[in-house]
Amino acid sequence: MVINNDTIIKDDDPLIREKSEIVALPLSKEDETLLRDMLQYVKDSTDEEKAEKMNLRPAVGISAIQVGVKKRMCAVVVDETDKDGNPIHYEYMLVNPRIVSRSMQPAYLQGGEGCLSVVTDHEGFVVRNARATIKAFDLVQNKDVEIRARGYIAIVLQHELDHMDGILFYDHINKTDPFKTVDGALVL
Repeated sequence: MVINNDTIIKDDDPLIREKSEIVALPLSKEDETLLRDMLQYVKDSTDEEKAEKMNLRPAVGISAIQVGVKKRMCAVVVDETDKDGNPIHYEYMLVNPRIVSRSMQPAYLQGGEGCLSVVTDHEGFVVRNARATIKAFDLVQNKDVEIRARGYIAIVLQHELDHMDGILFYDHINKTDPFKTVDGALVL
């Protein structure tokens, strides 16, 4: 499947608000190919030359619903550094991911969130959980996994899982006070 800025479903399409369906395992060839194409999109989107040539917007994740497929699948690639400055690389192709636990501590990105499916700016803090434990099948590792995520990667994963339930990031922004600080929040 060709995935680019023209083929990604935008938030004015009612499909983006629909709930995605559980995916049968083992994966069909079609589902496996789609997941690999989604992962490649995310990887290529951060290469300026490829992004310009292929009409890609930069991304750290993409869900199947964003390409018009109502299946509980997403691809995520995040590079971070740990508290000692060591690089950490996260790469997932998740099938049927679900949050099994989450912290009470809130978290948000100081600069807000963006989305491939959202063209207009929606400023404000997108309050999520600072930590989340997610169970899923991961095609990268080709097995069932339990991901204990904290900080930025936790926010990214929650963003992608929200897509599977028809929720967009700006649904989490306080409508009356978009930049209201949250006591005790992890601010990134």
